[in-house]
Amino acid sequence: MSRSAREIWAKRVERWKASGLSAAEFARREKVRERTLKWWKWQLGSRAKKAAPISPLTFVEMTSTAPQDGLELVVESGTRVRVPSDFDAATLARLLDVLEHRR
Repeated sequence: MSRSAREIWAKRVERWKASGLSAAEFARREKVRERTLKWWKWQLGSRAKKAAPISPLTFVEMTSTAPQDGLELVVESGTRVRVPSDFDAATLARLLDVLEHRR
């Protein structure tokens, strides 16, 4: 697609938006196909989305919802496991494996 064709259609689509006419009415007035008019509207819109600058990242402070004294897990059987905040992940994984196999 040539740059001049894109520019012509961009202007035409803008005139259509400003006209308040339906696609069929505007296409009839401009002597173009309604389907082509709608395709250009879509094409130009999707290009604009791709070319839109990415908004800068903002800092979001995250706070922990876990209690400071640790966590409490309740497994399917109803068994509760209290884990201190400084737990060892490997040990916890082994404990959960044991509990799952006990069922």
